[in-house]
Amino acid sequence: MRAVFGLVLLIGMGLAGFAVFMVKGYFDDQAAVLERERQRSATAIVTVDVYAPNRALTYGELLTADDVTLIKYARDYLPEGVFQTEEELFPEGVERPRVVTRPMEINEPIMAVKVTEPGASRGITALLDRGMRAFPLADNITRAFAEELRPNDRLDVYWGGTINGRRITRLIMTGLQVIAVDEADANGSGGGSGVVIQVTPEQFAALASAQDAGSLSLTPVGTGDDTVVESIQTDIQEVLGIEEVIVAEPEVIQEEQKCYVSQGFGVNAVQIEIECQEQ
Repeated sequence: MRAVFGLVLLIGMGLAGFAVFMVKGYFDDQAAVLERERQRSATAIVTVDVYAPNRALTYGELLTADDVTLIKYARDYLPEGVFQTEEELFPEGVERPRVVTRPMEINEPIMAVKVTEPGASRGITALLDRGMRAFPLADNITRAFAEELRPNDRLDVYWGGTINGRRITRLIMTGLQVIAVDEADANGSGGGSGVVIQVTPEQFAALASAQDAGSLSLTPVGTGDDTVVESIQTDIQEVLGIEEVIVAEPEVIQEEQKCYVSQGFGVNAVQIEIECQEQ
């Protein structure tokens, strides 16, 4: 009987020990899970809701309530000027939409610099920065880059004309921003014409004068190119390496002045050289 009791006791103690082991393992697993969750939470990116387009938008389009949606964006990397509420995006109500001033893709955060104030007029005036003016480039100037130019591209402008009898080409302005380009029609033609650049009033007057006095030509500036271009001027002689030949004027030799008096009369008169008197 005692042997049976001892065996039961041993079995009970074994089961109790096994139960303690299992419970300890469970709590260890739970502690590991909690630690992993704590570490994950510490490195998790906190997001906030911001407004973005639900379709691609281009220059001059109206931004309405039907064109936007809320997306998640990392709070620590939030761009300046985003809109987080409908009241911020349409402070005067959805009946007063904004105008798009910079192209935007789907799910790209809408920022204040990419749209006008609510209720702004649609058209070229909505694309101009404060204090700037629109200068249209003639189609014959932009023809070489037809269908290549896009809004926000930058251009260098050269002038060609005649000064003091010499035909020259000179860089007159750099980094002028394109703000509008005609879209291609349904047949794919016409794109790249109607190019409008943004200039200061002083630059507008200078370009108008230069256009009247000669011809303008342009070249696009590479994206991200911040090279400072110094003044450039050349003519055909410099291009071909022709040195101007300066012809010296022949030296004029002034003859010594001689003075004479006449002596005698009639056929007997003779000329006698005398010393000239200073005047």
